[in-house]
Amino acid sequence: MSPFVTLLARDMTLAFRAGGGAALAAAFFGAVAVLMPLGIGADLQLLGRIAGGVLWVAAALSALLSLDRLFQADFEDGSLDLLALAPLPLESVVGAKMIAHWLTTGLPLTVLSPFLALIFNLPASGYFTLFVSLGLGTPALSAVGAIGAALTLSIRRGGLILALIVLPLVAPAVIFGAGSVLAALEGTGTAALALLAAFSLATVVLAPFAAAAAVRLNLEG
Repeated sequence: MSPFVTLLARDMTLAFRAGGGAALAAAFFGAVAVLMPLGIGADLQLLGRIAGGVLWVAAALSALLSLDRLFQADFEDGSLDLLALAPLPLESVVGAKMIAHWLTTGLPLTVLSPFLALIFNLPASGYFTLFVSLGLGTPALSAVGAIGAALTLSIRRGGLILALIVLPLVAPAVIFGAGSVLAALEGTGTAALALLAAFSLATVVLAPFAAAAAVRLNLEG
């Protein structure tokens, strides 16, 4: 088994064992989806129209819950220093952690989204676009989150600072994702979905290099 795959499997195992981060994200996503209609009321037409936006915001917030442990646990026990000295490039280490975060957080949220959309009475024309938009956009949440987690690595209890860094940066994903669902409901094309795919691709490609540079700065400091 290659070092990359080994690290990926290790981080996925830890995500399910250490602190229940993966399960917590899914539970939070579901809780927001259930509570929001209770607060808005029984206007089914309004709920169907805002479903994409609400579920996208809930997904972004849910992804934040486990980001602070992306590098922190390895940093505290010294494992990150060993990974930085290993033959595997640090950019590949970051990439493995990003993929593990998406597989344990972003992918489950994407799979859950059509079921939670039932609560909002989302019209049938929006289900496929909601699923595709989250599938395309949640990797960007993990990628941008990796940069934020690397920047706040040496800050104790840096969860709030991490949220302040990451949330503005993932705003384009939320805007394009929610906009694509609304466009599907109105039949106005797939431009927002294309922009979401472009944003996600750019962040996934660039994030390992930016996050690796931030990790190196924290380790050297």
